[in-house]
Amino acid sequence: MSTFQFLLLLVTAVVFYLFFKQLFSNSFPKRGIDFEASKDNEQIGGITQIDKNFSIPLPKLSRVEQLNDMADEAMKKEDYVEADKALSSALILENDNIGVLLKQGFVLIQLNRFEEAKEIYLHIIELDAHEDMAYASLANVLHKLGMDGLAISHHLKAIELDNNYAPHYFNYANTLYDLNRKEEALQVYKKAFALDNTLREAEKMIHELS
Repeated sequence: MSTFQFLLLLVTAVVFYLFFKQLFSNSFPKRGIDFEASKDNEQIGGITQIDKNFSIPLPKLSRVEQLNDMADEAMKKEDYVEADKALSSALILENDNIGVLLKQGFVLIQLNRFEEAKEIYLHIIELDAHEDMAYASLANVLHKLGMDGLAISHHLKAIELDNNYAPHYFNYANTLYDLNRKEEALQVYKKAFALDNTLREAEKMIHELS
């Protein structure tokens, strides 16, 4: 046997040795189980958390909703001028949005712009004749404007629409008190406190008038 043949035989023997060693070592991937998760929630492709968000976008707020949120933040800071700006912008986009209109009316009252607030509440009532908060707030504004007869009728309308809401009675009692109708005011304060015993201002007025 020549030297070349001997070397060829040696190389062949080494190759066969390495092949059979690998074959019986169980270190190669098996059919059907090429990937074995080491944890219950492990996934192929580097995702390791079962609750991983796959870039699901959050719902986008409309411009009116954004302005409404800006107004809420301003009101928390009692910055009613900024709140008014945000709500006025929102109403340019949706002038019949009752929720925004109610906030706008409240803000205008805080700014002592009672005539404008009155128009806001009248507009709400045109949109929804059963919106009791609009009647109650309009009554307060009318009282500020010295239109007490109309104020009382709107207080009564608010109570008619929701006769279990204590603040309607409390606001009505305040108007009666300001008009020096104190006996009537006392009875209405009592009604408010009976409906909601957390109304400490009503309790205070009951003690004062009793």
